[in-house]
Amino acid sequence: MLSKRDYYEVLELSQGATIEEIKKAYRKKAIQYHPDKNPGNKEAEEKFKEINEAYEILADPKKRERYDRFGHAGVDPNSGGFGGGAGFGGFEDIFSDIFDMFGGGFSSGRRRNGPAKGSDIQQKLTISFEEAAFGTEKEINVMRYEECDECNGTGAEKNTSRKTCPTCNGTGEIRSQQRTPFGQFVNVRPCERCGGKGTVIEHPCKACNGSGKIRKKVTLKVKVPAGVDSESVISIRGEGEPGTNGGPNGDFYVIIEVKPHKLFKRDGKDLILEFPVTFPQAALGDELVVPTLDGKISYKIPSGTQSGTVFRIKGKGIKHVNSSRMGDLYVKVIVEIPKKLTGEQKKLLQKLASSFDMEGHEQRKSFFENVKDLLGI
Repeated sequence: MLSKRDYYEVLELSQGATIEEIKKAYRKKAIQYHPDKNPGNKEAEEKFKEINEAYEILADPKKRERYDRFGHAGVDPNSGGFGGGAGFGGFEDIFSDIFDMFGGGFSSGRRRNGPAKGSDIQQKLTISFEEAAFGTEKEINVMRYEECDECNGTGAEKNTSRKTCPTCNGTGEIRSQQRTPFGQFVNVRPCERCGGKGTVIEHPCKACNGSGKIRKKVTLKVKVPAGVDSESVISIRGEGEPGTNGGPNGDFYVIIEVKPHKLFKRDGKDLILEFPVTFPQAALGDELVVPTLDGKISYKIPSGTQSGTVFRIKGKGIKHVNSSRMGDLYVKVIVEIPKKLTGEQKKLLQKLASSFDMEGHEQRKSFFENVKDLLGI
């Protein structure tokens, strides 16, 4: 009798391999040498048996520890088989992957056609700047599948009902056994006649063609909280597509799109307002009537205000979502120079300009002093 190969060598692994590396190596080898992929190949069958035996030992921490200490003498590869041992869960997952590749299924007692959640729906909702700031309630039309009114969702014509599927006897599954050199496997696949439901319809509803669902337009109310912004998402649980086989409905997601404002720009929860003023207002100071989202306020700017100066008005921004905190309003003053002047206005400005000296223009004075230093004048 030939001696057995080292299990790590069989899976082409080092002795310190992790469980994930063991699973990955086993999956690769099992697919390569699976009998369904190598029909009639005795050598492939033997290798497939060898790698399964190696995986059974190395995937079980206790068996692996005995193997690492005592080698083949410390473990009995026939004691657990494919149905016992702590590593069975790993076998189940991996065999499911392998048999799926070959059109079969490894029996694990799980229904492949159990309850499933319905698909989610998402839709964009465009609102005004003010609606985003203060919150609103909107109605939105949605196209989705609803229970058929004619058959009340059964899929069968009135005065008829669904019958137990004669092919699968109501189980929704077709099982077939297969004997291999490594034990007996049970292949499970959904019943083709009933689609895994376990029941069939002899007289389908004409309104929904037996599906039990028809596509309808429904109107949903959407509560938009104050403070939302573009790309904010509002979720409405259970208002998506209906589930299958008794599963829950999907969810409905509303993607918010906010229209731009004519005056205000938004920076998170703060608002920015560019406010044009005349030269006399900036030079002498003035009391401005400043618009806000909820009315107007008076704000006094000091004399000598420079163009680009920003004033902060607390609490006049956007409300934080689900909070009472408010952002701020930042007013940026822009000094506007008139493009057209009358002859009289030009004379007055020239007279005013001749009265100014450098001391009255601090930035201009500093600039030209730096120019002199640079040019050595």
